[in-house]
Amino acid sequence: MRYGSCANVLSVLPGKKIKGTHKIFVVGLQASQLLCKIQAIPTGPPSAPVNLISSVNGTSVTLEWGPPLDKGGRADVVYNVVCRRCAGDAGPCEACGSGIRFVPQQMSLVQGALTVTNLLAHTNYSFWVEAVNGVSDLSLESRRAAVANITTNQAAPSQVVVVRQESTGQNSVTLLWQEPDQPNGIILEYEIKYYEKDKEMQSYSTLKSKGTTATISGLKPATRYIFQVRARTSAGCGRFSQTVEVETGKPVNFPESKFYVDPHTYEDPCQAVHEFTREIEASRIKIEKVIGSGESGEVCYGRLKLPGKREIPVAIKALKAGYTEKQRRDFLSEASIMAQFDHPNVIHLEGVVTRSKLVMIVTEYMENGSLDTFLRKHDGQFTIIQLVGMLRGIGAGMRYLSELGYVHRDLAARNILVNSNLVCKVSDFGLSRILEDDPDAAYTTTGGKIPIRWTAPEAIAYRKFSSASDVWSYGIVMWEVLAYGERPYWNMTNRDKDRGERPRFSQIVGILDKLIRNPDNLKCTATVNRFTQTPFNRGLLDLASCLTVEDWLDSIRLGHYRDNFAMAGYSSLGMVMRMNIEDVRSLGITMMGHQKKILSSIQAMRSQLLNTNGPRRHL
Repeated sequence: MRYGSCANVLSVLPGKKIKGTHKIFVVGLQASQLLCKIQAIPTGPPSAPVNLISSVNGTSVTLEWGPPLDKGGRADVVYNVVCRRCAGDAGPCEACGSGIRFVPQQMSLVQGALTVTNLLAHTNYSFWVEAVNGVSDLSLESRRAAVANITTNQAAPSQVVVVRQESTGQNSVTLLWQEPDQPNGIILEYEIKYYEKDKEMQSYSTLKSKGTTATISGLKPATRYIFQVRARTSAGCGRFSQTVEVETGKPVNFPESKFYVDPHTYEDPCQAVHEFTREIEASRIKIEKVIGSGESGEVCYGRLKLPGKREIPVAIKALKAGYTEKQRRDFLSEASIMAQFDHPNVIHLEGVVTRSKLVMIVTEYMENGSLDTFLRKHDGQFTIIQLVGMLRGIGAGMRYLSELGYVHRDLAARNILVNSNLVCKVSDFGLSRILEDDPDAAYTTTGGKIPIRWTAPEAIAYRKFSSASDVWSYGIVMWEVLAYGERPYWNMTNRDKDRGERPRFSQIVGILDKLIRNPDNLKCTATVNRFTQTPFNRGLLDLASCLTVEDWLDSIRLGHYRDNFAMAGYSSLGMVMRMNIEDVRSLGITMMGHQKKILSSIQAMRSQLLNTNGPRRHL
C-alpha cells in the first residue's frame, strides 16, 4: 500500500485504475492537496458460470450461460467448453473427437453462448463450461465449471446426391440412387417426386420405396419427366436430390457405368497411379504425429491444405526408407485401387505424393482407428442397434465394391476404420494378392496347418477368390462386431460349408435394413433347446477348461469382475449357474453388454451340463 498526493498517484498508475486491479482511496487533506492511498485488489480464478441452459435441435445443441458471480477480481474473464460423449446415463465418458463443430469457437469465448453441431444422433453428451481469467493457469485449485448433460435427437438425413436412370420403357422408368452420405439414423424409406417437364406447378406425383431403386410406371410415352429423390428417417425427410430428366421410350446410354480396373494388369503400374490418383505437393501436407506402423512403413496423423479449400485432418501412409522399386510399385498400387472408389462406407483417398523422397498415400482421417481395437476398448458399451448399424455400413461398402467387380480378399474388423460418428469404412486394399503367390500365406503353422479364420474354405483349398469368399469373411466380421472383437468362432471348423448357400451383399444389406427398422426382431431370447443345437453355442464355453469362477471370467474376457464375485460369495461355478439378471446387477455390473455376456455364458453352462454324457462333475 502506498500513500501520496492524488495527482502523483494517478501519474504513477496511468490507466491501471480502469483495469480493476487497484483501488485508490482519498485519506485526507494536506497543504490544500488531497492525500490518496493505492491498494492492490486480491485476484484469483473465477467461479463457475451460472444459469447454464441447453437447447437440443436434432444433432445440434445451443448452450447459453451467465457470467460467474465471482470474477476473481479481474475483468479478463473468458469461457472454454469441454465436450464429452457418454456411453449411458451412468456410463464412462470420453472426448468427443475432432468431428464436432463449435460455433463461433470452443475456447476463449467472450460471450456466454455457443452452438455445437455434427453430434451423433440418440447419444448422451456432457458439456462443461469453464470460466477462466488471466490467473487461472497459476492457481492450484481445480477449475470450476457448469455442466449440462443432454441427449441428442435424430436428425433428418442429408441430401441424396447420386440419382441415375437404370432403364426405361414406353410407360415406365427405373431409377437407381446411392444412400445419403449422412443418413443420421435408420432410413425408413425414400420418396420419389416426379412430374412432366415444365409442369411442376400444375401437378406432380410421389412414390415410396424401401430400397435404393424404384420403377415408376403409368407414364406417358415419348414424354420428358423430371425426377427427384429424398430419404426419410423417424426424424423427418431430407432435401430432395438434384433433378434428373428422363424421356420415356428412349434407350438408355450408360457412359457413366463404372467397373474396377486392376492396376496390376498395367504393363507399367506407374501409369495406373497417374491415371487414377491425384498428385499432392508435399508442401501441402503437415505431419503432426505417428499413429501406427506396419511392414511397408509408418502411418501418421497430419493436416492437408489444398488451394481454395479449408485445412482438413488426414491419415498419411509413408513408405519406409530404403524401399525397392517393387515395394514402391506395390505400395502405390493400393492408391490406384482406392482412387477408383467413391462410397460413404469405403475409405476416401485424397491423393498421393510421389515427387518427393518420402512417398506417401493420403486418405481421410478416421478418428477411432481400426474396428477391432475400437470394439475391444469399448466392450459392452453399445446398443444392439448401434452394432447392427455398423454391420449395415460395412455391408453397404462391400455391396458397392462387389457391384464394381472388386474382390477384397482380406475383409476383417482390423481392416475396417471407424470415424468420430461411428461410421465404418472398408479399407486396406491390394495387400492380399500375396495369397495367390505364396500358398503358405493362407495358413498359420502352429502344430500343423490351419486355415486363416477370415478366409473361405474354397479360397484356402484352391486359392479361388470371389464375392462369395468376401461374404464368408463378412460373416466373420459380424462375429467380431457382436462379440466386441473376440477371436472368431473359437474352435469350430469351416470346412463343411457350401459357398453356393451364401447370400449376396445386396441381400445382406436388405436383411439388416429390415432388422434395423423392426428392432423387436433382434430381441429373440435363445431357449435351452436351441442352445444345444447350434454349433455357435456349443463352442461358447468348455467346462472342462474352467475349474474356478476366476477361470470362467477370464474365458469370457471379464476377469476384472473377479473381486465383485468373490466379495458376494460366489466361490464355485455351481453357485454362478444359479444366478439371474438381478443377481448380476447386485454385483455392481452396470454395463448392459457385460450383463448379457455373463448371462449368455451361464445359460451355455447350464445347457452343456444338462446334455453332457458320461460321469457328471461336481461344480
